[in-house]
Amino acid sequence: MMKIGIMGGTFNPIHMAHLILAQSSLEQLALDKVLFMPSKKPPHKRNEIITEDWHREEMVKLAIQDNPSFELSRIELEREGTTYTADTLQELKSKNPDVTYYFIMGADSLFQMGSWWEPAVIFRLAHIVAAVRGNETRQELKDQAEYLKSKYGAIIHILNTPYLEIASHDLRNMAGAGKSIRYYVPDAVCDYIREHQLFSGRE
Repeated sequence: MMKIGIMGGTFNPIHMAHLILAQSSLEQLALDKVLFMPSKKPPHKRNEIITEDWHREEMVKLAIQDNPSFELSRIELEREGTTYTADTLQELKSKNPDVTYYFIMGADSLFQMGSWWEPAVIFRLAHIVAAVRGNETRQELKDQAEYLKSKYGAIIHILNTPYLEIASHDLRNMAGAGKSIRYYVPDAVCDYIREHQLFSGRE
């Protein structure tokens, strides 16, 4: 049975923390590959201006081009309307019933999952992979994992990985203000942002 990781997000832009989290998941859980899955219209960012799909898709392609274990998935970009994780997992499992999916996230998302659309469906169809992020401690993360396990029967893996505090909105503001974001994103992504002036005018 294949084990496939899912790294979702708007990737606006994709940055080094995304890549390190995906690589850590790949190695620590012996995954066969990780799908990078740009969101089209995530429900928690309805009021946010999101860079056009094709730019975000291209940045993901550039970021993962040198890693044969990373792959772009367009499944959410191709779906109309709001993109919910539960719907995505149902579609994936219907096409690939023998695959075990591992949904990768930061700890902040793990604490919010109870308010997501159909959380029970998500926990039934995928393992959850979480890494410490922000102010949460590893013990708080373990406590939340135990709570979700008892309530939903969730299977949750906690990664042993360094915490990198990189936020896409900060990178957009930095790039818009003419500041360098080199080393925060892969060089090819940095060049693409500069070439297309993606975040110009942001302060």
